[in-house]
Amino acid sequence: MAMSVGGGSYQKAEMNVTPLIDVLLVLIIIFLVIMPSLSHGLKTSVPETSDQKPATPRDDIVVTVVGNGTVRLNQESVALEDLDGRLKAVFKNAANHAIFVRADKDLDFQQVAEVIDIAKGAGLDRVALMTQ
Repeated sequence: MAMSVGGGSYQKAEMNVTPLIDVLLVLIIIFLVIMPSLSHGLKTSVPETSDQKPATPRDDIVVTVVGNGTVRLNQESVALEDLDGRLKAVFKNAANHAIFVRADKDLDFQQVAEVIDIAKGAGLDRVALMTQ
């Protein structure tokens, strides 16, 4: 029987993971610093506070989405396909191009989004959503 007596110059190879962990931690820190600057949200306009009261009252246009193919433009029933022409006629000479859109909570947002698209197509700059 043969037996091996220790004394050979056999070396065991082990990987040193400390530099690898250091590099990974530096990369994590770099990504954490860079990522918040890459996020982009929707552009919104925040209402400005002023101490002055408006000199002239505004005529607000409120579009109420009924849901059966019609909308109400300041309590006047209008078919959805006629809304584009009515909005262009109302805002032809108006300086303030803003409308308010209101709908029931039971309606799908798709119907409200369609009215918003029609308003944007009519050339309105600002469309505001009203809540209950």
